[in-house]
Amino acid sequence: MTALLIKSCCRRTKVPLLLAALIPTLALASFAQGPKPAPARPAAKATSPTTPSVSVGTHELMATDVESFLDGLLPAQLERDDIAGAVVAVVKDGKLLFAKGYGYADVEKRKPVSPEDTLFRPGSISKLFTWTSVMQLVEEGKLDLDRNVNDYLDFKIPDTYPQPITLRNIMTHTAGFDESVKDLFIPDTKNLEPLGKYLATHMPRRIYPPGVTPAYSNYATSLAGYIVQRVSGQPFNDYVEQHIFKPLDMTRTTFVQPLPADLQPLMSQGYQKASGGAKKFEVVQAFPAGSVSTNAIGMTHFMIAHLQNGEYNGARILKPETAQLMHSRAFGANPATLGMCLGFYEETRNGHRIIGHGGDTGYFHSDLHIIPDANVGFFVSYNSAGRGDVSNRTELLDKFMDRYFPYTVPTDPTLSTAAQDARSVSGTYMVSRRSQGDVLGPLSVLGEAKVYPNSDNTVSVDAIKGFNGQPKKFREIAPLAFREVNGQDMIAFNKDATGNTVLAMEYPFMVFQRVGFFRSKGFNTFVLYASLAVLVLTLLLWPIAAIARRHYGKRLSLTPGERRARLLVRLTCVLDILFVVLLIAQLSSISSDIGGLNSGIDFKLHLIQVIGLLGALGIIAAVYNAVQVWRTGSSPVALKRAAVASREGGSDSAADSQVTDSGRRWIWGRLSETVIALACIGFTWFAVYWGMLNFNLNF
Repeated sequence: MTALLIKSCCRRTKVPLLLAALIPTLALASFAQGPKPAPARPAAKATSPTTPSVSVGTHELMATDVESFLDGLLPAQLERDDIAGAVVAVVKDGKLLFAKGYGYADVEKRKPVSPEDTLFRPGSISKLFTWTSVMQLVEEGKLDLDRNVNDYLDFKIPDTYPQPITLRNIMTHTAGFDESVKDLFIPDTKNLEPLGKYLATHMPRRIYPPGVTPAYSNYATSLAGYIVQRVSGQPFNDYVEQHIFKPLDMTRTTFVQPLPADLQPLMSQGYQKASGGAKKFEVVQAFPAGSVSTNAIGMTHFMIAHLQNGEYNGARILKPETAQLMHSRAFGANPATLGMCLGFYEETRNGHRIIGHGGDTGYFHSDLHIIPDANVGFFVSYNSAGRGDVSNRTELLDKFMDRYFPYTVPTDPTLSTAAQDARSVSGTYMVSRRSQGDVLGPLSVLGEAKVYPNSDNTVSVDAIKGFNGQPKKFREIAPLAFREVNGQDMIAFNKDATGNTVLAMEYPFMVFQRVGFFRSKGFNTFVLYASLAVLVLTLLLWPIAAIARRHYGKRLSLTPGERRARLLVRLTCVLDILFVVLLIAQLSSISSDIGGLNSGIDFKLHLIQVIGLLGALGIIAAVYNAVQVWRTGSSPVALKRAAVASREGGSDSAADSQVTDSGRRWIWGRLSETVIALACIGFTWFAVYWGMLNFNLNF
């Protein structure tokens, strides 16, 4: 689903992020054998009904040309990126223009992909059916886009802010919730809970006032689906089946999990890589946000209905004025960049306004694009994540648009304020769609983006890269609005209500917010990595130093209290390192299982957090020990010798010299204990500040 990875949503850029999104980024990179050679992939017979061709450039948008174009691109993509199969469908002027499957729906059985007979999981594209359902009930007067959603629920969303959350907020992703991924996917259909129970027990924190800051939310979409269920009086799946799928003749489309018996044989296998074997069917607990299974032909019916303002083949699912309202811009973080419609989000390519949605599960990756002014719809879905170093969907759409809708990028002059403005917007930015104050909180800071000026008065964002892997350059063409050099993407900056600088990009369901020094990636990674390095070195040198002292016959002479304090400090280091290792191991163990972030790991996480809490308490011993070694003014050995001399009636110059010389030799010991104490404080601050020790596991 689009919810999993923000980089999956951001198809033209490589945006390292949370969670989005989120689960594969939680673990360390795993080591595996190299992929086996991908098997040869067949191309299924294309569905190409007789349709008038449309001349829009040097190439005519006609079935034969589209087939020739895609036959030259898709097989190469599948082979290059170790993807099992894909399906593409194009509609034009209310009719199917082209649909074809490529590769395998089942690699082991050599079952080819078919646009009619193969089901894919389009992930968050499912949301468009939920939004269409909402608009149907708005049309009937049963729902009000601007009414407090608590009026439609049987549980209450807390009044964190004076403004209530409305359906308009939810449909523009401005409800203000933080990221919520726990139990988004679950291990098995037997673990499915009733939708209302799931929503009441998995409510995320409200971190923004509604209607102000876009932050993509699967929870909010599921909330809208539950409202459809309550207001209509029908289970959500039944409502969508009756009011959308049946009128649009989408006979092989369903939200139901597990799949109905007649559809199970049609379901494509999902793959991480084609060479890596099929994965199990993914179960979406937040099902109004992403559980649809469908074939490409069914999706063409849905695209045609929206291109024709709610009508398909004589059946109407929305009134024209309702569909037009749904397709219109409803919220934008910056007027210079794209905005949210009611459910759909705006895109632009080659001078055309596009509305659409992307979708990702762990293994299926899809896009739906509607080009209203050309009366064209484009749907693509891949059944494998593949190598992941290139966005295949972006590459496909860009080449499609360049072939059939050729375009020359405008050459607007650079503003005279470019250099000054580039410096003014430089800094570190954190994405608005994030986990905040929970165990996944560190992903927010580790995924921050850096905006910096270039020598040619352009700006770059380290997270926004082209297909060559290099950061794109953006040139100022309007006040604080920058367009990609030799490209089309836009970024723009403005101030929010608090006066903070906000970066808006091509993806209107989120923004990046500039952060200060103490929330910056640079400062926090330094604190984290430096602290961990000191803790690890302390543990490594602990036995080494003991062996060296034994070898040279130099006993470490400490008082019992000093010995206990020193031991407690080393145990604190052990606890802190153990906390990190176990947490990474736990998240790594579920990185290959999309349903791994579920309530079943709560007990393990709590045990790990107890270890972390004990480590945090250990800073008392670390600070005490550091203070004590400085208060003595010399080494424990020197103090003992001075004490012996004192008991014998005084000290001579030689004894005094020993104390002084010994004190100088032990300065490094005092400094090392101080550095260890600072490392314990630094690590504990990071863990507490970013929520790693928050025992509320509603992440």
